[in-house]
Amino acid sequence: MSTIAGGRAARRQTMRAIRPRRSPAVPLLVALWAGAAGVIWMWWSNTPSIADNSGRILNAGRITGLLAGYLMALVVLQMARVPALERRVGSDRVARWHAMTGRYTICLVLAHLFLTMWGYALQAGTGLGGIVQQTVDSVQQLPDVGKAAIGAGLLLLIGLISIGPIRRRLSYDLWYHVHLLTYAATYLSFWHQLSTGNEFVAQAWARTAWYALYGSVTALVIWYRIITPIRLNMRHRLRVEAVVEETPGIVSVLMTGRKLHRMGAAAGQFFRWRFLAPGMRFSSHPYSLSAAPRPNMLRITVKAIGDHSSALRDLRPGTRVWAEGPYGALTADRRSRGKVLLVAGGVGITPMRALFETLPGAAGDLTLLYRANSTQDLALWDELAQIAEERGARLMYAVNSPEGERPDISADTLRRKLPDIDRHDVFMCGPPGFAQQVYEALRGAGVPARRIHHESFEM
Repeated sequence: MSTIAGGRAARRQTMRAIRPRRSPAVPLLVALWAGAAGVIWMWWSNTPSIADNSGRILNAGRITGLLAGYLMALVVLQMARVPALERRVGSDRVARWHAMTGRYTICLVLAHLFLTMWGYALQAGTGLGGIVQQTVDSVQQLPDVGKAAIGAGLLLLIGLISIGPIRRRLSYDLWYHVHLLTYAATYLSFWHQLSTGNEFVAQAWARTAWYALYGSVTALVIWYRIITPIRLNMRHRLRVEAVVEETPGIVSVLMTGRKLHRMGAAAGQFFRWRFLAPGMRFSSHPYSLSAAPRPNMLRITVKAIGDHSSALRDLRPGTRVWAEGPYGALTADRRSRGKVLLVAGGVGITPMRALFETLPGAAGDLTLLYRANSTQDLALWDELAQIAEERGARLMYAVNSPEGERPDISADTLRRKLPDIDRHDVFMCGPPGFAQQVYEALRGAGVPARRIHHESFEM
């Protein structure tokens, strides 16, 4: 149901409803750096004074290994779908942390391997030239080193397929399922750390701390990646109600279920959807809600850009649906001003349409700018126009000219359309290139970065 209000009383009501939550990102980052400092202290307190080069190199290998083990736990934590991270920090930001932490972990694992084998080679009197043979001997003779080598190989594989050009050539499903091997790599590496690390062999408190770290992360993964989705789907029992073609290549999937208002979903959020139809059972993809959640209905609107999204148009009514979520922080909780500009690019209209319907506001408080290649690509336009009329909101679109010329979305253009744009909150969703262009235009128009809210689901 739309929120319709007008006049000064409506604006006062809107401002009373605005209670923006502070992101816990900064405290979390401080805690993560404090954990890294604790790992370094643990290494330092157990490191004797070393005079020869081999000892120094081996100890450098120890600290890189310890830090790699610490970061590996964080990599898994960032995959655990913890609500405090997904809904408060934002799914896209957590995904960026995950990617960055993964890169650092791989670099530290490689440094650990190289430095440790180099140190052993120096002790054996073979120098740099003996690193390869020393590695082979260690893998063959020490079972825990062999397990760690398999774990390191899995991490390298995951890092390789995550490189931009390679990632774009792979199907989402292949990339996603190979990415899950992170759990196996972490498991194999964990036992290597405990059995060979001097800190854990000699100090019971260090072993306890490491068990606590990995045990807590494991518990969060089991709870939020396994138990919570099972409970959600047993409780709500989602099924496909209908599939509606909105524009050529874009369909809406309507789903019914039990007590859907108790799922805790908000306009602007998304779920990971798995449709239990032939050929789709093992595919799980993130799609945003394209309408406000209702007690007996959820809706997503999807553009056909791959095998999974193209197959949605053939779903039959009654198909069982497995959902995980809700995720995302692109909700009304981020709002800090009475006036709001919503900016959508392409199928990024889906969360913006839900927010356009539900954000409290008086007439004139809400504006939606919709960017598409042509007027035929303006999905859900009739709904948007009806919402705008009912709420007294502004609805604008920007499409290519008949000659294919792209519209000008610049700081000057935005200021002409909205002279008070610097006093707006801005919610934005669209392809990365579009989002970057609009972000720069908004900053040029005087909108503070803290009031530009954006999530990208290119994961």
